[in-house]
Amino acid sequence: MESQALASTESSGELSGSELTVEPGYLHIVASDFDARPMTYVTPAGDRLGYEPDLARSVCERLGLTPVWHNLPMEDFYRCFATGGEGQQKYDLIWFNQAITPERQQVVTFTQPYGLFNEAVLVKASSPVSSAQMLADQRVGGLADSTNIALVKGFPGAVAVPYPGSDQVLPEMLAALRAGEIDALIDDELVLVVAAQDDPSLKVAFTLPTQVPFAIGLPPARTALLQKLDQTLSALKADGTMAGLWAQWIPWQPFPFS
Repeated sequence: MESQALASTESSGELSGSELTVEPGYLHIVASDFDARPMTYVTPAGDRLGYEPDLARSVCERLGLTPVWHNLPMEDFYRCFATGGEGQQKYDLIWFNQAITPERQQVVTFTQPYGLFNEAVLVKASSPVSSAQMLADQRVGGLADSTNIALVKGFPGAVAVPYPGSDQVLPEMLAALRAGEIDALIDDELVLVVAAQDDPSLKVAFTLPTQVPFAIGLPPARTALLQKLDQTLSALKADGTMAGLWAQWIPWQPFPFS
């Protein structure tokens, strides 16, 4: 079930920890609609597919909920849940390629991780770059305020070029790389592997084995929902459901919770 508009709710105040969702029977998910395969993407017919959406459906099935996705620019994800933000009455959580970071933990509480992921650097196929040391004096694009762009500080002499988290940020960064506006692009390895497969003019230069934990973020007051989500994720790990979805969407990487 895909939603372009914000869902309304009869509640005029913040939900208490004992209330499960903003709308009984539904889980309103903050996400984006750009192509981030194999994690998530939206087909021309409007269907949301990938590891994250399939896992969300499994979680919702166990909890008796219907998932509803809302497409927001990534730069608005945490703004909508900040103190007094109207998102606390409209959405239940953020579930879209979100790494656990101290900055984000100031706004939301994260569930246990549902994946551990590496980061990588993408360059033109003609580029000789194969290590961080070879990026000196080169422009490296990445999502602003992300774990990805933060890594550029550790690349000797590299120049970080942050891109605001619009709903087209990944296509924008890929277009900038193709046009020579940046020399390299840093992002999640899984996303960049697919980008390189789709475009022979690009290649993954190197991978950073960071094993960043990705999780679901929700307002700290939503303790009942957090508990239910953690219990369900644990059950899906224990019974092999999560491993099966991982094998379906990310077969080239070993399941990290074996």
